[in-house]
Amino acid sequence: MKLNTPFTALGNDFADAVEPANFPELVLRYRNNRALNNTILHSLSAESWLNHFGRFAPLPENQPKPLAIRYHGHQFRSYNPQIGDGRGFLYAQLHDEHDHLYDLGTKGSGQTPYSRSGDGRLTLKGGVREVLATEMLEASHVPTSKTLSLIETGEELYRNDEPSPARSSVLVRVQRTHVRFGIFQRLAFYKDAANMETLLEYCRTHFFDEIDAAPAAELAPLLLTEITRRTANMVASWMAAGFVHGVMNTDNMVVTGETFDFGPYRFLPVSDPKFTAAYFDEWGLYAFGRQPQAAIWNLQQLAGALTLVAEAEDISESLGAFELAYQTALRDHTFFQLGLLPEHLETDLNFLTELFGWMTESQVPWHQFFFDWFCGELSETRASNSPSAELYAREDFGTVREYLRHYKADRPERLAHPYFQRSAPETLLIDEIETLWSAIADNDDWSLFEAKLNGITEKRQALLG
Repeated sequence: MKLNTPFTALGNDFADAVEPANFPELVLRYRNNRALNNTILHSLSAESWLNHFGRFAPLPENQPKPLAIRYHGHQFRSYNPQIGDGRGFLYAQLHDEHDHLYDLGTKGSGQTPYSRSGDGRLTLKGGVREVLATEMLEASHVPTSKTLSLIETGEELYRNDEPSPARSSVLVRVQRTHVRFGIFQRLAFYKDAANMETLLEYCRTHFFDEIDAAPAAELAPLLLTEITRRTANMVASWMAAGFVHGVMNTDNMVVTGETFDFGPYRFLPVSDPKFTAAYFDEWGLYAFGRQPQAAIWNLQQLAGALTLVAEAEDISESLGAFELAYQTALRDHTFFQLGLLPEHLETDLNFLTELFGWMTESQVPWHQFFFDWFCGELSETRASNSPSAELYAREDFGTVREYLRHYKADRPERLAHPYFQRSAPETLLIDEIETLWSAIADNDDWSLFEAKLNGITEKRQALLG
């Protein structure tokens, strides 16, 4: 049988074939029928879904075994050569109707050679949090992995940071790739230039095919430039959406610039550059305002790994793409959140400086502001009836108001959507997550979870169409 699974074709130096866990129970809690809906996934029956995404029976003409990918990484800037896929694996690869390659990866699917004495499992609460995060990020126009499936698995787990015993789950996500910065770091660690060249060509072929084939010394800087731009775009989208990833380790960054590997993420209640998501981030290394800096640092580590096959001077020049890419993407994503059309980068950035400065000073609720002023001056009446209207009446809001009046609305017909007839936006603050989780944990009541998903769907339809 010929398999169209190119990661498998890389050979045995990149991953280990593993066995999935044998779960005592399988209860479907979430199924994403939008992700890759023109593939075999769309036609799977309920029973087949559990068989493939709970028992991990191979998909037809796909990988015969799950693969635990090998990688290293900097974790809070400390290099760790002992990591790899420890509670997940690459389950399958699929092509969509445009022949784009997608990875199906898991979380909580059992122990691997890289579990480091962990149980290889995922708590149900962790799975619920990831479903909500990916749905909200997609609705906010953030490049992100998408949760495909969440299945409760009937085991009791013990965790230091959750009430135990905790309910268990297994999750499957879809994204363009699971090629992390840490895979390159591992190859550099072992000075494996041959496989570094193989991995570079794999990435060029499947994710950067606009770049022509070239020797590794030439290809590495070209790929790094594009990876830098995509990473800058991803982090800028976080900043515009008020999202804090929480654990921006190099093994949590992929070359396609997609958000994934959710741990203790948060969405901002108000503008605060020092806001951190992870309780264990005592120094604020990955605080909201430091996310661009963290991204640059991670890219520098990737660049260092690529010097195994390319000149350091050529590699370092590629990192210079970050600043303009970040500024442009921050402008574009913020204007998207506001439903406005940008004009000139310098003027637009001056507006953002005024805007974010005022938001931090006034402590206006982050998501309420973007909801109230969507399409700028066309929403002045809506904003005057907002719970935050008193803040908009203050004198110090004057400069921001003038900017909002200056810019033209982008697709103003979106204001007619029922979403904008509400008094408040759909949000995903930590207290909301804890409330809906309590209903699940205490009474197995999934109604608040479903209601939140419905609200996020309404937001996505209003903003994205």
